[in-house]
Amino acid sequence: MSENVVHLHKDAIPAGPTVLTVVPEPAPAAPLPLWVRSGRAVKHAVTHDRTKTTARAVARHGLYVMGGARIVGRRAWDGRTAARYERYMRTAEAAGNMELAAEWEERGQRYREARHRRRMDLLTSPIDAAKGVAAGAGMSMGGLVALGIVMAIATKDARDVVTPLMATVEFINLLITIVQVVWGPLVALGPFLALLALWAVGSKQQAAPQWALPANVRNGEGEPITPSIVVKALRDLGVPALAKAIKDMGDAGASMLGPIRIAGCGVEVDVTLPSGVATNEVQAKRRKLAENLTRHEHEVFIMIPLAARTVRLWIADSGALDEPIGPSPLVTDQTMTANYKTGRAPWGQDLRGDAAALSLYQRHLLITGLSNQGKTAALRSLALWLALDKSVMFWIGDLKGIGDWKMFNGIADVLIEGPTDDHVIQVTEMVENAVEEMNRRLLAPSGTVFPPLIVIVDEAQVAFMCPVKDDEKRPYGGSSSTSRYFMAVRKIHNQGRAVDVLLWEGTQDPTDQNLPKLVREGAHTRASLVLGTESQARMALGDKAVNGGAAPHLLRQGLDKGTLVVASDGIEIPKGQTSITVRTHFIDDDPAAEVAARAKALRDGVTTLRAIERGEERDPLADIASVVGNAARVRTQDVIKRLALLNEDAYGKWSFTDLTRVLDGTGAEPYKSDGVMVIGRDRLARALTNRDGDGSASASE
Repeated sequence: MSENVVHLHKDAIPAGPTVLTVVPEPAPAAPLPLWVRSGRAVKHAVTHDRTKTTARAVARHGLYVMGGARIVGRRAWDGRTAARYERYMRTAEAAGNMELAAEWEERGQRYREARHRRRMDLLTSPIDAAKGVAAGAGMSMGGLVALGIVMAIATKDARDVVTPLMATVEFINLLITIVQVVWGPLVALGPFLALLALWAVGSKQQAAPQWALPANVRNGEGEPITPSIVVKALRDLGVPALAKAIKDMGDAGASMLGPIRIAGCGVEVDVTLPSGVATNEVQAKRRKLAENLTRHEHEVFIMIPLAARTVRLWIADSGALDEPIGPSPLVTDQTMTANYKTGRAPWGQDLRGDAAALSLYQRHLLITGLSNQGKTAALRSLALWLALDKSVMFWIGDLKGIGDWKMFNGIADVLIEGPTDDHVIQVTEMVENAVEEMNRRLLAPSGTVFPPLIVIVDEAQVAFMCPVKDDEKRPYGGSSSTSRYFMAVRKIHNQGRAVDVLLWEGTQDPTDQNLPKLVREGAHTRASLVLGTESQARMALGDKAVNGGAAPHLLRQGLDKGTLVVASDGIEIPKGQTSITVRTHFIDDDPAAEVAARAKALRDGVTTLRAIERGEERDPLADIASVVGNAARVRTQDVIKRLALLNEDAYGKWSFTDLTRVLDGTGAEPYKSDGVMVIGRDRLARALTNRDGDGSASASE
């Protein structure tokens, strides 16, 4: 039986000659024709950026000469003819100002009459000139001969008679020689000097097409605001009546513009609109106008001054509003003081770069805006300045409660911090106590002087939206006639300023529910940060301010933090405007604490009530000692007021009689100091020590 053998290895390749295959190299590509390579080189050279820049520069400077010649020619034509008066007359007619048109027509007629007289005088002027030359020559020769005679007499030489005449002849000959020498170069250089003068005129006016101008001017980067740019921006605004009126004006619309004035980090110009164009038509196109001026929308402000049919444009330098302003004088000036009645709080800078200072005297205040845009910082900076007047009292309710107002501990008589309904109740009772204090002052004898009381409620929208009701079913929030917080605010708004009881409120994202109409209209100073809509802007500042150009809804959220639009008679506003935009100084927590420390140093041991406690059994003597605090002595009326703030239920109806009844026999009875009844801190301390000692002794027995 035969077997099949399977080999696991392949048979070796038999040895033999090795065959090498040679692969030929590819044939080199055929060279491009010379004309193709030359064309590519020329195209590269022509389209290179450096070539374009050079060509543009050459064309620009050549066109400057042509443009300068056109400008000089037009000026010469205007100077020799009545074209200027005709142009101004047509402009006034297009603007609907017939009185001004008649005035320009009269001026043109007077110019024509004067020109006619000058031309008539030319008919007789050659004869008059000849007579004048002859008379002048004769008098000159006579004078020279007379001078020669005097010289001859003096020198006793008859030849000196003609010396002055010969000297004059030699001087004239010298002048002729100088002219002969200079005339050739002047004739050669004259055309070049003329071209240089025309180039200078054209360069100054940038009399070249847009494509030929430098890149920074062509792209609008740092482009200065000129009358032609403003008129062109208005013409291209998309208002048909305005565009047609500018086209019909002989001066291309330049007469609409007042002087362009430097105003802070920008410029300001008044524009008198032609007949048939309303100011709100321009206001409604703020973004397009800004883009026509090569600016962002937030860099152009449109305001309505007193003059009829006039808009005032403030145009910022590119990027200027994105630069921060300097620190507050409150931080940099350690010696700064405040005066409630006559002083002004340094709040920031207006758009012109001038200091914006606000008078707080007898003015209720409202600041609103979207969340996290600088409302509390703006409100707090005013309070920090006023705290440097030691006569001013503060009651503060912070319904955010994250410590923004903690530095006022030791300055404010009341400081409530927290966002809960209990805190709203306490803040409401604080404002109601302020109403009682206001009524007490109103009923005081005429001439009585009271320290200013500033009641601050930050995040007031929390109080208006609080749903809690009291035992009598009266709501703390809301805007009805039974709403406790709302009614207390209204009462202070109505009569508080007369006795220096003032309310400052800070709110966010205003609506009719969280900022009722009667409350927002009760504030004398109304300020708004960035808002979402125009309707909110009207709530914050009022219709008059918004109609006059106030536009907090056009500020940029997050980018314009601390920028306020203010409507108030307590701040200097340009004549004719209804509001002003202020970039406020930001004072951070640490610098604010330093300013507050300076304010505390001016005050004598103010004890701040941090909460208004209710519903527990009270120790009147201990409570009296707590409200007196570290002060050596406190007036009895102030003690009663502080007790009412401490606990409305226990001490809200207390009078001087109740206070005397509790202290009678303790050794801490009220006594007179400087003509007023006071309670002494040391006497209270001894009374408490004696009482506690007696209690301990009784217990030990």
